[in-house]
Amino acid sequence: QVQLVESGGGSVQAGGSLRLSCVVTGHTYSPSCMGWFRQAPGKEREGVARIFSGDNTWHADSVKGRFTISKDNAKNTLYLQMNSLKPEDTAMYYCAADLWGSVNYCYQTFARGTFNFWGQGTQVTVSS
Repeated sequence: QVQLVESGGGSVQAGGSLRLSCVVTGHTYSPSCMGWFRQAPGKEREGVARIFSGDNTWHADSVKGRFTISKDNAKNTLYLQMNSLKPEDTAMYYCAADLWGSVNYCYQTFARGTFNFWGQGTQVTVSS
């Protein structure tokens, strides 16, 4: 049974940094396609960043230059380094994964938010 467990959320002041982690268990190999999403109260879920294989990445314009997605295949762990945090980054952050698929499948899966596996979420709160 594949499970994703996020950690690293918390409360910080604007301008601060956090690093989110997402550990994948129940599968020997690192998933080919993984992503980070966030949802603030009263807002729709938003795709923040995705990574295909080890180095094909994409970041939303709202976080580009501040957030960085990365993956350690040996540890089967996904990361989201968040710098220069803003109050508008406040949300519940979720990681998601699909085990197999092409790069185009990954793009579509992320765009539609139709990953097969999701974590339980970790809260990030940024105060001004």
